[in-house]
Amino acid sequence: PRDQATGQIVAQGREPGQKQEPTRDEPYDPFAKYGEAFSEEGEEDDPLEPFNSAIFEFNYKLDKYVMKPVAKGYNFVMPDLVQRGVSNFFHNIRFVPRLFNNLFQAKLKGAGLEMGRFLINSTIGLGGIFDVARNQFGLETPDEDAGQTMGVYGVKPGPYVVIPILGSFTVRDFIGYFIDIGLDPINWLVFPVIEVKGVPSVIAHKNRNTSTIAQLGSRAGYLINERSLNLETFEGAEEATLELYSAVRNAYLQKRARAIRE
Repeated sequence: PRDQATGQIVAQGREPGQKQEPTRDEPYDPFAKYGEAFSEEGEEDDPLEPFNSAIFEFNYKLDKYVMKPVAKGYNFVMPDLVQRGVSNFFHNIRFVPRLFNNLFQAKLKGAGLEMGRFLINSTIGLGGIFDVARNQFGLETPDEDAGQTMGVYGVKPGPYVVIPILGSFTVRDFIGYFIDIGLDPINWLVFPVIEVKGVPSVIAHKNRNTSTIAQLGSRAGYLINERSLNLETFEGAEEATLELYSAVRNAYLQKRARAIRE
């Protein structure tokens, strides 16, 4: 998933720099020593560290006192199979940004795999609840996003920045995040926000409040579900490192630099 409220920590999967075939659940190393993680330019870029540290602390407390307790309650009442089905459903319905970014990067094989996965999972997989394409047919491809697309075309990442609630980005990835939002089918029920005379709206203005609430509700549900799936992983990461901010930053920069190279 995209960043959780804490700034998105995932399990230590391998030593920094070790090659591994990417998947959408690919782990990365949040415990690299300070200075081991680099941007595409070959050095850390964190001139906003005072601001970032403050926002990171806010996100951490938000997760500790709000997201984590809610996720624990959700995990208690919701079977793991259902949680995984919810995660699969959201990943399936959001195939459009991944498809377009594969095309923008001229990754025709990746685009074909995304389309094939969507068709199989939307039908045999009951609307994407089951990832039949991966589990039964072995169809899998790395997730592509607009930040990666801009990186492929030479756009520099810019400084590392931590956004309230959303977590870690570079400036380039934050811009790409909004591009992907525009391509996300779930958001098509909300945009365009401003009525323009003579230009048809996706949804009548009188119905937009309902669609906006539905969109925000789906986002909240997605975050809680993903947080619930990663309860033990997050706790292990918190216990294994003393300098959580730099660990998360290094891990994010490693992960994004590797995604561009691959």
